[in-house]
Amino acid sequence: MKIKDTFITVIAVAILGLLGYVWFSPAGIGTAPELKFITLDNKPLTLQSLKGKPVLITFWATSCTGCIKEIPHLVELHNKLAKKGLTIIGVSMAYDPPNHVTEFVNRRKLPYRIAMDIDGSASRAFGGIKLTPTTFLISPDGRIVLKKIGDLDMASLTTRIETMLKPQQAAL
Repeated sequence: MKIKDTFITVIAVAILGLLGYVWFSPAGIGTAPELKFITLDNKPLTLQSLKGKPVLITFWATSCTGCIKEIPHLVELHNKLAKKGLTIIGVSMAYDPPNHVTEFVNRRKLPYRIAMDIDGSASRAFGGIKLTPTTFLISPDGRIVLKKIGDLDMASLTTRIETMLKPQQAAL
C-alpha cells in the first residue's frame, strides 16, 4: 500500500510540475502563426501588422450556441479596450456559409473584425480547430499566452489584457 501511495504522489507531483511549467513558462504556449486574414469587409489583415498590441482571436460559427452566448461579452470587451489597443478578430469556421456569416454580423452589428476561414487555413495554422468557440490570446510580442475551448472567464481575461495594455499606456 505504501508503494502505491508513494507512486501516486510522485505522479501527481510530476503532473503538477508540468502544468506549472506550462502555466508560468515565459514562452507561453507558442508563437502565433504568421497569418493573413481577409476580413468581412474584404480587407487584408495580418497578425504581423498587429504586433505590439494584444490580439484576441476567437474561432466561432453562426450555428454554435456557445459562440452566440459569448458575443455580447466580446462586444463589451471590444468597446472597453479597443481604444486602448486590443484587437479582437472573430474567425468564422470554414463550414459556416459566408452568406450566413455576413447576415449574422450585420444583424448583430458586431463592432470587432470578422474574418472568414473559407479554406480552413487559419484553423490549421492554429493547430486544427475542431470545437467552437476556441479562443487565443496573443501577447504584444506575438506569443500565444492563452488557448481556451468553450466559455471564457471574462473577468480574468479582461484583467490579463489590461495588464498587457499597461506598458503601452505608459509609453503614450
